[in-house]
Amino acid sequence: MNKPAQTTYPIHDLLRQRWTQRAFSDRAIEVEKLRCLFEAARWAPSSFNEQPWRFIIATRDQRGEFDKMLSCLMDKNQRWIRSSGVPFLMIGLSKKTFTYNGKPNRVHTHDIGLSMGNFLIQATAMDLFVCQLQGIHLRRVTELYLVPEDFEPVIGCAVGYPGELLRLPAEFHEREIQQRIRADFKDFVFEGTFGRSAKLFTRGESA
Repeated sequence: MNKPAQTTYPIHDLLRQRWTQRAFSDRAIEVEKLRCLFEAARWAPSSFNEQPWRFIIATRDQRGEFDKMLSCLMDKNQRWIRSSGVPFLMIGLSKKTFTYNGKPNRVHTHDIGLSMGNFLIQATAMDLFVCQLQGIHLRRVTELYLVPEDFEPVIGCAVGYPGELLRLPAEFHEREIQQRIRADFKDFVFEGTFGRSAKLFTRGESA
């Protein structure tokens, strides 16, 4: 299923084509493609080049490890992943302090977000889909994977090739086919003071 963004202004086609799909095929992801995904993630920018991101991965062919990671997801996510055939799961974690001085890194979650942005766009370029999962049991991740205190579980991910909608439980069908929408520019681009819409997007204004 393709759901390209209906943009107001031109953007790169990879950005238009990327969307969060839950209907996956059980086709395994080629090792070389997985390596490329993490190569893209590796080259994201970060404050002081800290690179605070860490990723724990599990593939469906390693049943024990896959089920272990699946157990870290909230029940609703477990339901659709079990039925959809997702071949690859991942949990992203972020280091809360700078390595060079031990002080708190205020932007560590921002930086893992940049890394994941690279990951998503690289996936799109290779005809893969990524569904990011906020619904994870943080304490369970920390306990099961012996995560050091200095690291924070941030995000779960399912990755794979697109599959048939009917593989998903019915409760997920509507969300899968609904139109993609985004906030208007006036709601998030301000100038002068918070909440005052920037003239850049005011109709009739010349740049």
